[in-house]
Order: sequence, then structure tokens, then C-alpha cells
Amino acid sequence: MSAEGGTEGAILELVGARPMFDESGLTARRYDLRVMPGDCVLIEAREPERASLFADLCSGIVPLADGTARCMGLDWANLGEREACALRGRIGRISSRAPWIDFYGTHLNIMMPQLHHTRRPSTEIEGNALDLCRRFGLPGLPTLPPGRLSDTDLARSACVRAFMGAPSLLLLEDPVTGEPPDLYSTFLREITASRERGTSVVWFSAAPERFRDYRPFASQRFRLMEEGLFSMHDRRGTS
Repeated sequence: MSAEGGTEGAILELVGARPMFDESGLTARRYDLRVMPGDCVLIEAREPERASLFADLCSGIVPLADGTARCMGLDWANLGEREACALRGRIGRISSRAPWIDFYGTHLNIMMPQLHHTRRPSTEIEGNALDLCRRFGLPGLPTLPPGRLSDTDLARSACVRAFMGAPSLLLLEDPVTGEPPDLYSTFLREITASRERGTSVVWFSAAPERFRDYRPFASQRFRLMEEGLFSMHDRRGTS
């Protein structure tokens, strides 16, 4: 146990975390979750907006009325802006809110989180993005604005942005729907490879059938509802 009462080694830990409802929009329930390195947590969330708010909570964006939210052992409430930005640079995210800026080309949208949250050289970031684009089925870095890409290429670009920089934590809100098949299979392959390197994954979906191929490999399963976060039966026998 750490000095603050958390478990050492957890990538993400919520302990009695109760958000401020007026500021976040998330139900002011207490949330408890512990995600260790290499874990994959599947969360069924029928309302995408609730999943996004919960991911915000995990990212230290939602202020707490009580309890703690830690990422990589650091309490979000104790971090200054610079430290919080650096920590978010270790998180890859696909958001259902589709935070694309159409004023910029998609390539800048992909690289912007790494340019903003890290000190990696721009040439290294660009090389990382190009490699991931090819792995996810894009011929290169797409320079068109996001609004001019097909839905499939935008989904591929979202995956590229999330996996940039070998993140320690992936927060994925309905990242792929199963089509096209090559994107879905690449996504599962990249998740598995990332987990083998120690990356933790929290995968949200409004349609639990999208977990179908990965459910046996999950560490924990939950359902996120207005009443809170509820554990479901998983391979470890948690219920």
C-alpha cells in the first residue's frame, strides 16, 4: 500500500471517487476501480455521454467532491496544470465526442496531443504517426480536414491518435464497430500487443456484442449506469 492508502503499481485507481455533479454532469455516486498494468477492463455503457464523462473522471478532468482518482500512482487533485498535462500525455483516448478540429488537417489532429502534452521531437512524433497509419490501413498521414474523410478513415485516424506514444493507459469509447473487418482485427491485435508491453486498457461500448471477440481475454467487466459502476461476472470469478 502507498502512503495515500492506494495499491502500488496500479495504472488507474478510483477509490470512493464521487464527482461534483453540478460541474461534471456525472451522477454523484462513489466509483471504485483498480486497473493494473496489462489489464483490459470492458465497460458496457448504454449512454455514450456517460462513458465520456467517466473517461473524463479517469483523466482527472472531473473534479471530485470526495474520494480519490489516481493515474500511475499520482493523485489528480494534487497535480498542477503542467504535471497534469504531462500525465495525460501517457493516456491514449478515443472519445465518442469526436474532438476533431476541422480547421486543421487530420495529420495535425493526430499529432497535436503528443505535441502539446509531451516533449518528444516533432520528427519522432511524425514518424510514430506514419508507422501507426500504415498499421491501421492508411496509406500515409491524412492531410485532409477530418470532415472530408470517410467514416472508416476517420475511425482509423482515431485509433492512430490513441496509440501514439506507446501510452500507459488507453481509454477507448466505442473505438470500432466491427466494420471493416481489417480495422477490427488490427485494433484487437494492437490492443493485445500494447497489453503485452504493460499498457492498461479501459474499453467502453454501448453495444456489448462489440466485445464478443475479446471478452475471454478481459481482466474485468463492468456495467456503467446512472446508479453507478457495477461489476459483472468475468474470468476471475468477480460478480
